[in-house]
Amino acid sequence: MRISAVCALVVGLLLRLAAFHFFPQTDGDVLVYSDLAANLVRHGQLALTNASGSLHPSLIRLPGYPFFLAVCFRFFGVGNNLAVCVMQSLLDAVTCLLLADLSRLLTLELAARRRLVRAGWGAALIALWIAELCPFTAIYVSAPLTEGPTLFCIALACWAALHFQDRPVWRNALLFTAAVTWAALLRPDGALVAVALAPALFSRSARARIPAAQLARMCLICVALALLPFALWAARNWRVFGVFQPLAPRYASDPGDSSDLGFERWAGTWTLDFVNTVDVYWPVPGAAVDVAGIPRRAWSTEEDHQKLLALFAAYNQDGFHTTKAMNAALTRIALHNRADHPWRTHLWVPALRSADMWLRPRVENLPIDLDWWVYRHHHNETIFSWCYAGLNLLLLLVGFAGLALRPRLGAWMLLYMLLRSLLLATVQGPEARYTLECLPLLLVTGSVWLGALAFPVGKIRVNAA
Repeated sequence: MRISAVCALVVGLLLRLAAFHFFPQTDGDVLVYSDLAANLVRHGQLALTNASGSLHPSLIRLPGYPFFLAVCFRFFGVGNNLAVCVMQSLLDAVTCLLLADLSRLLTLELAARRRLVRAGWGAALIALWIAELCPFTAIYVSAPLTEGPTLFCIALACWAALHFQDRPVWRNALLFTAAVTWAALLRPDGALVAVALAPALFSRSARARIPAAQLARMCLICVALALLPFALWAARNWRVFGVFQPLAPRYASDPGDSSDLGFERWAGTWTLDFVNTVDVYWPVPGAAVDVAGIPRRAWSTEEDHQKLLALFAAYNQDGFHTTKAMNAALTRIALHNRADHPWRTHLWVPALRSADMWLRPRVENLPIDLDWWVYRHHHNETIFSWCYAGLNLLLLLVGFAGLALRPRLGAWMLLYMLLRSLLLATVQGPEARYTLECLPLLLVTGSVWLGALAFPVGKIRVNAA
């Protein structure tokens, strides 16, 4: 088993290095995070570089990932993304080991009394190999983006919560606190890890092993430690910008910048897939928009349709700049959409948006056209995309099959996925990567289910709720 585990870790590292070499990520958020980190190293400021080359302080991203990148840049050179890939791959190896250990422990609890060790280690190996070979996570771990460290935080939080239930000691409490704090410092939605998993620390098993007063004291100290970085971040933003901002702004704009609220409101009434994000949401402002690519659900009347045509014709002709008049007009169109099609706007579009992020083939970082489903345009790409979609669906089905066994922490894992799906339903620019954080949890539960199949140990007990 040790040889198999070592082989899995080596193969996983090679897969991530291959993803970095063949499919490098060099635009979008990569440029933003790299610029913030480079200015931290060179100037000691969390700032962005504008077109003229001067710096301006920024709060559009939380400091967790820029500081991580800055450490890598300090030791290995500014802009050395290969070093970042290696560091994140090593961190991801720890993530995979934590997931494997979680699968082992949960399998031991659910299995019958015969051959427990074999079943537990079997599930652990399955989890390790799947985690290391998963192409969906590997390609993001290889890129200078927040997904890799976030997966580590989720795995560590689950591992620490499980161990805290068995041994409510300071080490496990502090590990959990560190995991959920860094997750929230990486991205605002990382706070959902604490919201969903923190109640597990107060389960019946944990309360039975520690006096209530000591548990309350640990809780207060850990909450204070978790809030301290955000208090410092809020104080910095108040000092620099004069605004109270303990996280990051919803629309990623610095104080004084245009947030284009009218455009955001209008986009929220109709965008539901990644094509909408690439064709319309990302280009505004700064790039041309093909009005022909805007679907019918984006307007409710022919008058609004004609207004949209005129608005974006002017936008494309005037240098791709938004105006107050444009945002005001888009707000009115958004209000018409909500009034004329309330069910579509408030239910079907958000539901389909979330479903798209769960089920879409995760090929956004591969050289594959957005219209991958049009077989006559590119046979091989369509076949590959359907295979990717099938693999993604298989991981989901196996994961939920494991949840059906009701392993310990299963309810809290499900709560995290539900809360995240509800939050993602409100996102105007849907991307499949936003559901990536749920895959480690489903990988753990799926490995438990596969372990029960591969290493039959008799009847599997189903835990009480």
